Amino acid sequence: MAAVLASALLLTGCAQSVDPIERLGKRAAQGVRQPSPAGSQAYRRWGLAAPLAAPPRHPARHPTAHRAGAFPPRVVDHVATTDKVVFLTYDDGAERDPRFVDMVRDLRLPVSFFLTDSVVGPGYGHFARLRAVGADIENHTLDHPAMPGLPYAGQRAEICGQQDKLRSRFGIRPRLFRPPYGTYDTTTLRAAADCGISTLVLWRAAMTSDGIAYAHGERHLRPGDIVLVGPDEATGPTLKERTARLLRRVQARGLTVGRLEDYL
Repeated sequence: MAAVLASALLLTGCAQSVDPIERLGKRAAQGVRQPSPAGSQAYRRWGLAAPLAAPPRHPARHPTAHRAGAFPPRVVDHVATTDKVVFLTYDDGAERDPRFVDMVRDLRLPVSFFLTDSVVGPGYGHFARLRAVGADIENHTLDHPAMPGLPYAGQRAEICGQQDKLRSRFGIRPRLFRPPYGTYDTTTLRAAADCGISTLVLWRAAMTSDGIAYAHGERHLRPGDIVLVGPDEATGPTLKERTARLLRRVQARGLTVGRLEDYL
């Protein structure tokens, strides 16, 4: 069922925190980066035969600047680049496994988390830890509603409300937004722009417990693809295992993982 849902989606287009872990997350915004204690062989711990190639420090071809708040925001499911990178994205915020933090740290994975407040609940400290080791935090609404058809006020409250939550927790107001289920309408674009969003981020491939589902008839990962890694399920491979499987496919295609914010 997860694979069917992923395929369907592919085709359709507060109070100030005093949690010291969350304060660590805010320090990450200033460039705090913890080195991996596992050394140069850390990749073996996560089932890789070789370390991931380092991504370009800067995009070889800079995308056209798009000011946050400009209307309409861009809508992308991939990045137009010749750099041999793909982008790993994760939704909602139910994942709480501290070992996944270790994986991101050891492999220096520049992953992006699109967080929903009602799903994260009291778990923002976990994502502060992820942010401290290099993950980016983005907007995925307060309550995860399907956006098309909702009135402007409701859509704006969902997007701007989560912007406020993320600012209070991490001191950031993301430029990137993923609409729940990957669906949106013109009202979503207007509300997102008014909340300071520059880009709606969809995906071109989805990693599920059954493998990768591709959009647009593709059969392989290509440079610039944005990949959605689905949340943990009751049965099947864990998030760590699915991420490791995906990374092996990334390497087999001669690619590596880039930081999405650097390209958008």
